[in-house]
Amino acid sequence: MSVIHNKDLGTKQKALAINLDPKIYGSFAEIGAGQDVAAHFFKAGGSSGTIAKTMSAYDMTFSDAIYGAQKGRRYVSESRLLAMQDKEYGLLIERLEESRGSTTTFFSFSDTMSALNYHKTNEGHGWMGVRFQLEPNGPHNDVIIHVKLLDNDNVLQQSAVGVLGVNLIYACFYYHTHPNIFLLSLMDNLSMDAMQIDMIRFEGPAFTKVDNRLMSLHLVKYGFSDAALFGPDGKNMQPSEVLYKKHIAVIRGRFRPVINVHMDMLNNGLKQFMQEPDVDKENVVVVTELTLQALKERDADPTAEIDEKDFLDRVDILCALGQTVLISDFHEYYKLVSYLSKITKLKMGVILGYPNLEYIFSEEHYKDLPGGILESFATLFSRKVKLFIYPTLRNGIIYNCLRFNPPSHLVDLYRYLIANNKIEDIHHYIDSNLQIGTDKVLHMIKQREEGWEEYVPSEVAAMIKDRCLFGYVCETRPVR
Repeated sequence: MSVIHNKDLGTKQKALAINLDPKIYGSFAEIGAGQDVAAHFFKAGGSSGTIAKTMSAYDMTFSDAIYGAQKGRRYVSESRLLAMQDKEYGLLIERLEESRGSTTTFFSFSDTMSALNYHKTNEGHGWMGVRFQLEPNGPHNDVIIHVKLLDNDNVLQQSAVGVLGVNLIYACFYYHTHPNIFLLSLMDNLSMDAMQIDMIRFEGPAFTKVDNRLMSLHLVKYGFSDAALFGPDGKNMQPSEVLYKKHIAVIRGRFRPVINVHMDMLNNGLKQFMQEPDVDKENVVVVTELTLQALKERDADPTAEIDEKDFLDRVDILCALGQTVLISDFHEYYKLVSYLSKITKLKMGVILGYPNLEYIFSEEHYKDLPGGILESFATLFSRKVKLFIYPTLRNGIIYNCLRFNPPSHLVDLYRYLIANNKIEDIHHYIDSNLQIGTDKVLHMIKQREEGWEEYVPSEVAAMIKDRCLFGYVCETRPVR
C-alpha cells in the first residue's frame, strides 16, 4: 500500500489518530522546554487509550536520581536522551508486557530541551526521540533528532517543540516505510523560520534499508538545516556535540575522487595549523566539507538532482580515509566560518587551494551583501581564523600568496591580512602533485587510461576498482 504525505493533517488530528489507535500505547518523559508534547494528546481527546504515563524531571537532582548523573552535567545532550529512552521504555516493558504485550505496540517518547532564558542570552536547542514497536512483542526501533529553536520568544519555542513532538510520533507509526516522507512530515504545521533539524538517526529492524548518511544529505537538501555531520564510521552526529570548544581544521572539495593533492594539502596545512602558538594540538578536529554545489557536476543545471549514489561513493572513500564529513549549503567561505564560529570560539584553520583565494577576493560573489566584500571579510577574518593556501601550477609557474595580485583597490586590504597573520602559504608540498588535477584524474578513470592509480592514495584506487566507482568500467568475469 502506497503512503501519501497528507500535508493538510493538523497537529490535533495527528494526536487524535494516535489516541484512537487501540494498539499504540506508551509514555512521555519531557525535560525543560518540551512540556507541550504530551499536552497535545491530552487535549485531542481519547488520551487514556494512548498515555500510560507522562512526567517531567525538571530539577537536576531529580533528573540525576532517575536517569543517572551525566558526564560534564550536560542535561540537554544526546547521552541524557538515551538514558531517558532506556529507562522509560524499560519500565513499559517491565510493567505492561505481561498484561497487554500481545495486543500492544509500545512506545516511549523523550525529549530534553533548552528554550530561551528570561534574558535571552542562550540559544534554544534540544534532543528528541521515540523508541517504538511496530508489532506486539516485536523488537524496538529508535528515531533520534536534534533541533535548533529559532523563534525569539520562549513561548513560541515551546509551542514549536510540542508540534514537532506530535509530528515525530505520528511519523514513526504511519510514515516509517518511507524515510523521505517521514523527514518532510516533521515540519508539518511548522515554519522553517521556527527551527532547524541538524541531526536525525534511524535505528532498528524497521530501518535496515535506511542510510543515515543520505538522511544527513536530505536535511541540508530540503532546507531543514544549513549543515549536517557524520563521522568516519558513517554515523550521524550533531555538529555542536563534536565541535564544541574544539580547534577546527576544515578543507573543502568535490573529492571526486580524493587524489594525492587533497591528502598533501590536508596533511601539510594541518601540520602548519597545529604549529600556531594559540592552537592546542591535542584539541583539534579535522573536517572535510562537501557543499551541495560540489555534489553536482561542475557544468550541471543548478536545479539538477544530486546523484545520491555518487554522493555515497565519495563519502565511503572519505570515511575509509578516517575523515569526519560535513555536508553544507555554504557556497561562500564566510558563511562556513560564521556557522562554525557559533559552535567554537577557538582558532580555526581553513585549508584551500590558490584558485579559492582568487574566488574569495572576487567581488562579484558578494553582490547580494549590502556591505559587499567588506561585509563578507568582516565575518571571515574578524574571528580567530587563518587561511592556509596550497599552491597551483599554471603554465609552468607556481602561484601562491606571494604571486597573488588582487584588484588594485583591494591590495592594501590583502597586505593587511598578510601582515596580521590571517593568510599564509602552505610551505611544504610535493611538487609532482601540482602536475595533475581532479578533473584529469576523473577523465583517466572513466577512460581506463593507464597510470591513474599513481595519482590517488592506494586505498582509494582499490575502492574505485573493487566497486566500479566514478565511471570506472570493471572487467566482467565469465560465469562458470
